Amino acid sequence: MEGNDRGERIREAALRLFARHGYAAVSMRQIATEVGVQAGALYLYIPDKQTLLFDMMRSQMEELLAAWDELPAAGAPVARLEAFVRFHICYNLARPDAAFLGAMEMRNLEPENYRAVARLRDGYEAELAAILRDGAASGAMRVPDVRLATKAVLAMLNGVTGWYREGGRLSRERVERIYWNMVRRAVGA
Repeated sequence: MEGNDRGERIREAALRLFARHGYAAVSMRQIATEVGVQAGALYLYIPDKQTLLFDMMRSQMEELLAAWDELPAAGAPVARLEAFVRFHICYNLARPDAAFLGAMEMRNLEPENYRAVARLRDGYEAELAAILRDGAASGAMRVPDVRLATKAVLAMLNGVTGWYREGGRLSRERVERIYWNMVRRAVGA
């Protein structure tokens, strides 16, 4: 097995285990067992569990921001908000373990690592805040507090990955449509 391939298998196994059991409950030995290597072999690829968590969370936020940046600007604030809602749901439903990690495991990052990931997260939140601010300024939305509305909308959107199951009662497209309508009403658009 090639080194890069093994490193990727380590990250994938850690992500599954962290999402299933939580970062604090997972040992390096469990990750090694999942990958099929001795625990000591992990240290050829990663210095420690904290670095692994940080690298995974940083990479996930960078990939999220890059994916959002690749989308064409949707124009008017309401169209941009719809694009954001649909993007967020679609992106995170395709990566439920990563979405869980991003939402639940920041608390386990050491202070410097936390600040680095928080800066990336804040950059993503700023994208939504700008949409809401523009919508309020144009009169297309009623948003008395942009910062609060940003947090509320993201909390609602982030919840989808906790309950949605592929093949369940609602299709992804239906979930996107329902959530878009709820967000639209929540911001008075």
